[in-house]
Amino acid sequence: MSVRLRPLQALKLWQEVGLTMVRRHGVDLTQRQMVVLLTIYLEPPPHTVRGLALKLGVTKPVITRALDAMGDLDLVSRRRDPTDRRNVIIQRTVRGALFLEEFGDLIVDRAQALVP
Repeated sequence: MSVRLRPLQALKLWQEVGLTMVRRHGVDLTQRQMVVLLTIYLEPPPHTVRGLALKLGVTKPVITRALDAMGDLDLVSRRRDPTDRRNVIIQRTVRGALFLEEFGDLIVDRAQALVP
């Protein structure tokens, strides 16, 4: 099923989904953090700080700050690469996977409610 939204409907959808997630989980990710999280979960691993920085066109400290916040929420975890200790491998967590699954379900539910 294809859903067609007008720009104001799309913005309303974004607002409703974000508001519901903040209220439900107390999780308030920045746009940058959400893009990092989605990249980690939607693209095949392995993911490294260096690789994410290159992909998103930002510095490694920017990625590190985003990962710090998401790590505090147990949405991702980090470990040193055993083959190259300079690299940090970013790993998915069960909580992160459940968070994004609920996020996706919420987007679908809200989008269907917006379209007559």
